[in-house]
Amino acid sequence: MRAPNAITVVLLALGVMSAGCTGTEGSKGPYDPEGTPARDEARAVALVEQASAAMPGDPDRAEELLREALAADLFHAKAHNNLGVLLLAKDDLYGAAHEFEWARKLLPGHPEPRVNLAITLERAGQVLEAEASYTSALEVYPGYMPALQGAARLAVGEGRRPAALLAWLDAIALGGESLVWRDWARVKSAELGRAR
Repeated sequence: MRAPNAITVVLLALGVMSAGCTGTEGSKGPYDPEGTPARDEARAVALVEQASAAMPGDPDRAEELLREALAADLFHAKAHNNLGVLLLAKDDLYGAAHEFEWARKLLPGHPEPRVNLAITLERAGQVLEAEASYTSALEVYPGYMPALQGAARLAVGEGRRPAALLAWLDAIALGGESLVWRDWARVKSAELGRAR
C-alpha cells in the first residue's frame, strides 16, 4: 500500500478539522460549517466579475472579492478556481490545491480545475498525482490543449514515454497555444522518433 502524499494528508486534515468545528458567533469565513451555507448566487457572480477585473492589477483586492463571493455562495465553482489561481501565484500550494479540489468537484465535466490542480501538484513535487490530474482532464475533455501541453511537458521532463505521448506531441505541433509550444512539440517529437 502506498503512503498518502502530503497534499492528500493536508486536505484530509482540513476536512477533519472543519467537520469537527462547531458553530460560534462571528463566522470566520465561507468554510465554517454553521448550518446551511449561504446561496446568494447573483451576489457571488457579481463579486467574481469584479475580482476578475481586479486580478491583473490588484491581486490582493481580487482575493478579498473572491472570498466574499464564496461567503455569498460556497458552491460557486469559478470563485474557487480563480481563488486557487491567486493562491498558486503566491506559492500557497496547499490553499491552491484545496480550492482546485472544490472547483473540480463542482465542475465534474470541466478540465480547467484539473489542469490547475496538476500544475499545483507538479510544483509540490507530486509528479504521479500531477500526471493523474492531467489524464483526468483529458478524460473529461479529450484534446484540451492546456492538458495536452502539461501532460506532454511533464512526461518529457520526467523521461517517461506514455503510449499517447507521440499523439500528444503531434496535436501540440499542429494546434499548440503558441509558436513556442508548437516548435517545442516538433523538436521533442523528432527526438523521440530518432530514439526508437
